[in-house]
Formats: sequence, C-alpha cells, structure tokens
Amino acid sequence: MAEVEIPSYFLCPISLQMMRDPVTLPTGITYDRESIERWVFSGEHRSCPVTKQQLPPSFDLTPNHTLRRLIQAWCIANASSGVDRIPTPRPPIDDTQISKLLEDASSSHTQLSICLRKLGEAVSESEANRRCVKASPAVEFLVSIIAADVADGVCDEAVGILHSLKIGDERLIRIVESSEGGFIDSMFMILQRSSFLTRAPAICLLSSIVAAVSPARLLCVEAVHIQEVISVLSDRISNQATKSALRVLIGLSPWGRNRVKAVKAGGVPALIKLLLEEADRRICELGLVALDKLCGCADGRAELVCHAAGIAVVSDKVLTVSAAASATAVKVLRKVCVMSATPAVLQEMLQSGAVAKLCLLLQVDCRAREKEMATEILRLHSMVWRKSNCSPVFLALKSLHR
Repeated sequence: MAEVEIPSYFLCPISLQMMRDPVTLPTGITYDRESIERWVFSGEHRSCPVTKQQLPPSFDLTPNHTLRRLIQAWCIANASSGVDRIPTPRPPIDDTQISKLLEDASSSHTQLSICLRKLGEAVSESEANRRCVKASPAVEFLVSIIAADVADGVCDEAVGILHSLKIGDERLIRIVESSEGGFIDSMFMILQRSSFLTRAPAICLLSSIVAAVSPARLLCVEAVHIQEVISVLSDRISNQATKSALRVLIGLSPWGRNRVKAVKAGGVPALIKLLLEEADRRICELGLVALDKLCGCADGRAELVCHAAGIAVVSDKVLTVSAAASATAVKVLRKVCVMSATPAVLQEMLQSGAVAKLCLLLQVDCRAREKEMATEILRLHSMVWRKSNCSPVFLALKSLHR
C-alpha cells in the first residue's frame, strides 16, 4: 500500500484517507461519510469544510456511486501491490428496521441479545445510524431493560448503547422523572456489579444523569453506591471513566448527607492518591474540586489533615497545574486554616511548603480572589509562621503588617 500513490480525488478532504463511502454535500464537495457526519452532526460545525459555505438546517448526504466504483476498480487493479478492496457500504438503518429489531427482541431472551448486538453495531457504524436510533423508541426500550435489571450481561450492553447515543439533558430528565428516580438506582446497581471494562460506559452515563437531574433526586444516594463511584477512581479504568467518576462525586457531594457518606467511604484518601499519581491537567482540576467539596464537612477536613500527604499534595498543585487548580487548592487550604487549624496542622503547612506557596502567590500575576484568600490565610496565622527560619516566608509575612 505504501508503494502505490493514491489518486488525490480518492482522498477525503477531512481525514486525507481513501474514502470508503463517498457522499456529496449540497455544495458539491465529496467526503467520506464517516468524516463528514462527524464534522457536521457533532454540533460544532454547520458549514462545508472546503467551501466554508453554510449548510441548510436540513439536507441529505448523496452517495457518490460513480466515485465509489472508481475507487473499487482502482483497488482491484492494484491488488497485487497489497491494496485491499473497500467493502460495499451498507445503507443507513431506518425506522422500519429499528421497529423490526425491537419487535423481535420481545420474543425471547436469545432474540433480545441478538437485537442489542445488531443495535450496537448499527450505532457504532455511522453518525447517521446513531441519530436515527437516538430519535426512535429504542431509547425507551434500552431504559426499560436497565430498569428491569435483566441479567446475563444484557443490562451492560444496553448501558453501553445508551451511553454511545449521547442522550440530551432534557430527555434524560424525562427518563428519570418517569421512573420516579428508579432509573438512577438501577444505574448504581449496574455499576456495582458490572465487570471491570463495562463499568466505564456505566459511570459515563451516570455522570450525564447526575449533571442533568434536579438535586431532589440526589438527596438520598446510598453509601454503598457512593463507595462504587470512589472505587472507579481507584481502579483507574480510563481517563474518561476517572473524569466521569469525579463529576459524579462532585455532583452528589453538595446534597443531603452524601458528602459525609463519601468521606466515610474513603473518598479523601482516594482523591489524595489520585492527585499524587495523576498528571492529566483536567483530572487534577476535577480531583481538587471534589476534595474541596468533601472538605466542606469536618470529617473531610480531618481526613485531609491526618493524611501524611494531604496538605503537601494540595499545596503542590498551587501554581503548577493551571489557574483553576491553583484557585481550588487555595480554597481547600483556606477551609483547613479557618476551621481545622491546630498547631500540628500549621506546622505541617510550613514544612510541606504550603505557606511558601501562598507567599509566592502574592508575588505572581493571578486573579484577585486567590490573592485575597492567600492574604487572609497568611494574616490569620502570621504570628505562628513568622517564627519560621525561612527568610522569604518571614519577609512576606512581615510585609502583610505594614
């Protein structure tokens, strides 16, 4: 394949790869179906990538059969050079096919598994299929499987498909409200018993649900369910799953006794370990936000200050990750200094470099709110920290009283 030069008009203008299913926009430009569907239907672009012309609200992607036949003929002619023939693309799924699948699924457990497999294949095959399934009664069908708690891995497969459909907030709210909160409980149960790999789509879907529903639905989450969310953080299945678990923890923490339950489930040590080991900027930012939420209660602050690396890992994130991470880290330190300061804690802040970081924060360009919090912390305990032998810290603290 590397020895044969592919004709330029066989290449998709977006992916620059040979087109497998060429389709033409109303602008007259041809693209590979997968690439242009991802470009147009992601919601970020509504223009032709080549001509920059705005596309109408509704339009069809016209299959370019002539170009596809030319590509296939060229592949056959160059088969001796290792070029594989592109398969004939299957037409997109339609409402009739979806209805037939759902009808067959109700006949037996075996047919249900076959239906889910075909539905999953269709959704993953193209953006057009995903949008068609998303707009069909298949969504409610998948929800009913999850709510019924069907065993033998069927629920896991339904969760995976539902997650890949990327259901909007309004529809998720309707689903949760119609089940009177039972759908959320079912999702937590699936997360609890799912295998290592299938927990990723479950926690991602749960993250979307928690972000969409009203706080009233999140007041009474069971401790065992919060424990499962924290276990996803420890398992580190994937970056996406870790971020989703953090978002779920952040979304649950402000309501009811969920914060205390999360602390008792080992949330603070899990977050500290995550911050110690993780280099991903966004995960660090979310981890600090989650830690700030848990430090909103006395038990959470006690867990942080008792951990050998608690104060050190928070102060380490100041001025090293991002502006957002610095701001949240200072908020955590402020909670500790205002509500949980003991001589041992203040000494730990000095030895771990937290005080030096706060002094440095006053010297650099950052938002006024962070400077205000840093100044408040330093003034609050300056009489203790001024005894330090560290001259930069001493000078910075001394300047606060001028």
